Amino acid sequence: MPSRSVAHHWSTRVLFTTALGVALMACGAAPSTPTNLTAQAVTCAVWSSSATYVQGDTVTASGKAYRANFWTQGDSPASRNGPASSGQPWTLISSCGSTTPPPTTPPPTTPPPATCSATTWTRGVNYTLGTVVRYPGNGQYYKLVNVGSNGSDGTDPTISTWYWQPTTCSTTPPPSSGGFVVSEALFNQMFPNRNSFYTYAGLTTAMQAYPAFANTGSDTVRKQEAAAFLANVNQETGALVYIREINQANWNSYCSSGNCGGKQYYGRGPMQLSWDYNYRTAGAALGIDLLNNPDLVATDSAVAWKTALWYWMTQRAQAARTPHDAMVSGAGFGETIRAINGGIECNGGPGREGMLNRGRYYTDFAGRLGVPTGNNLTC
Repeated sequence: MPSRSVAHHWSTRVLFTTALGVALMACGAAPSTPTNLTAQAVTCAVWSSSATYVQGDTVTASGKAYRANFWTQGDSPASRNGPASSGQPWTLISSCGSTTPPPTTPPPTTPPPATCSATTWTRGVNYTLGTVVRYPGNGQYYKLVNVGSNGSDGTDPTISTWYWQPTTCSTTPPPSSGGFVVSEALFNQMFPNRNSFYTYAGLTTAMQAYPAFANTGSDTVRKQEAAAFLANVNQETGALVYIREINQANWNSYCSSGNCGGKQYYGRGPMQLSWDYNYRTAGAALGIDLLNNPDLVATDSAVAWKTALWYWMTQRAQAARTPHDAMVSGAGFGETIRAINGGIECNGGPGREGMLNRGRYYTDFAGRLGVPTGNNLTC
């Protein structure tokens, strides 16, 4: 049986922001109806220090016109203006309508499709690039178009126009049993002796919580990510045989607070979720009380797979990227090992054989999917 290690999570800085209502200051069109496609005259609202403005809003102040470069409140356009690249919240413009042509067609009113891959935005979750979320405060959809060094940092999509952009529901359908790049037949071939708890249906159901998983980039990249995920899972569970950590004698050592009320947070599930803070954070992200019910990870197949995907998509431990980002960006399979168990297996650590096992499994699974492994198979 291959040596098994426990996935550890190190603290990730998460920026909590307060959801603020954004008051849009719309400019009203002049009463005359335009007869051509030149810019039409408009009358802008007078700037107010108590109002909030978002990128593109135009106002007048001291007899001059200004356009907002990003979300702002209380910043006087007369004293805080400059080109967008300067970092100033306002840009002086010749007139409110000088650069805004009239719309040639009315804005679309068709609602987003009923079925989509958006997930409900949750405060504090560090989403990956390209994720589409539905903001519960207004029911609107937003797509993550930029990330910083720590991902999206939990930033509220109604506040940050740099991280998030309004969008309709994602054009990519949510993964289903027919949409995963690994078929059920191939999954069964990869894990011929797996425990019946680890169902293919549980995995594809869990994937709907993280629609970007194995669904980002080219067909080759999607298959490489699927192979990388399953290779790491193979190492963590002895080829999907073990549900719970083999050695549970030291279960109390996984309590960071020193007082976990008898709850046991040893490794469970495909990624061997461990430690009380991981159960707490994963549960909060998934809307499941795993802190008080940790054994759900060992008794509900979909929940078990969801925790594995939560770690894969959002956690990075000692790595520079999450495992998902490592595969999508081309950083390579070795970076996924560093994000999962780098402290033990990487840089000549005592678990080096585990690192080599993961690389062998990945090479095998990538070959079955007909894609190259890429570089950096070790860490």
